[in-house]
Amino acid sequence: MGKGKRDLQRRLQAMSQQAAARGRGQPPLVNSLFDRMREGKEYQSIVDARVAPGVELVDDVVLGLREIERLRGRPCLMYVGNVVKNDGGVSSLDSSDDLPFRELVGQVPTEQRAVDIFLSTRGGLAHQVANFVNCLRDRFDEVHFLIPSFCMSAGTLFALSGDSIWMTERACLGPIDPQVQTTSGRYVPAQALMALLDELQRRGDESLAEGKPLPWAYVRAIDSLDKKELGEAITASRYAEEMASRFIQDYKFRNWNIRATSGAAVTEEYKASRAAEIAAQLVKHDRWKNHGHSISRDVLASELKLRIDHPEPDLNQAMVRLWAVCTYVIDKTPTVKLICSTQYRYLRMLNPRTPGKEAP
Repeated sequence: MGKGKRDLQRRLQAMSQQAAARGRGQPPLVNSLFDRMREGKEYQSIVDARVAPGVELVDDVVLGLREIERLRGRPCLMYVGNVVKNDGGVSSLDSSDDLPFRELVGQVPTEQRAVDIFLSTRGGLAHQVANFVNCLRDRFDEVHFLIPSFCMSAGTLFALSGDSIWMTERACLGPIDPQVQTTSGRYVPAQALMALLDELQRRGDESLAEGKPLPWAYVRAIDSLDKKELGEAITASRYAEEMASRFIQDYKFRNWNIRATSGAAVTEEYKASRAAEIAAQLVKHDRWKNHGHSISRDVLASELKLRIDHPEPDLNQAMVRLWAVCTYVIDKTPTVKLICSTQYRYLRMLNPRTPGKEAP
């Protein structure tokens, strides 16, 4: 054998040995992500998992829902939008979800009168939330929300329509201050535009009260504000606040009859007053400063005085485990939305050829 052939053979043998070594270092194929999941490291333990060919990841989603249903004794419906990676806003809650969501609800056996909603989303359209709430309340006597992670903006509005809100320690809600699209195409907080107008008016009134001419800079600033944007900002803010207040009073406070601190009876007038206070705080942009601000369950309870239920250990673990699976599915596949139950499966995929849009 010539020297060149011997060198080639040695290189090929070395490459084969390296490939075998890499293969030995890979985790084994699994038929379920739950087979590799470890408590306290739910996602870290599966992030590099290799799923066996032919395995449907949505089967693991259904397994997670079944475990929650076993613990809660009622159907669990999932609405999860991508909060893991940038998708240009295509995963936001919008009217394209209406049909699959109604089909999801329609698969629940008619004798079931209570339901859980496993919910996570960056947000979306408030009026579509109203459609979801009407769909659920027409069908069920009780609706409860299980929040495993981020539930922001319109998602928070949706959760406020529940008889109860169950949040893990890692979960958060967000401000419901609406975002409006400017002429430049950007989304800005509606209340930021309103606050700017109020500030300009205040300073202008002060100048006039002092007998000074109205500062030209203020006049130019007011003239530069798009009147349509301002109108939409005012309308959107009122809509979100009124809807949140109504949801809290009609559903969240429905069975609140005795005040925990004083033992006094809770009147409908008091419910309305407290619901309006909470809604006003959640919509207040100058309190949270950022539309993406995370509001923990402790802040919701201690500062807004909104009751948030803490899951018992078994339920908490089931919610965390299911959320780890959802995170894996969204992170490792083109999936950006899951509308699922043990009876219904709808996954929306990100089409890379379809241009994205900014999320409201």
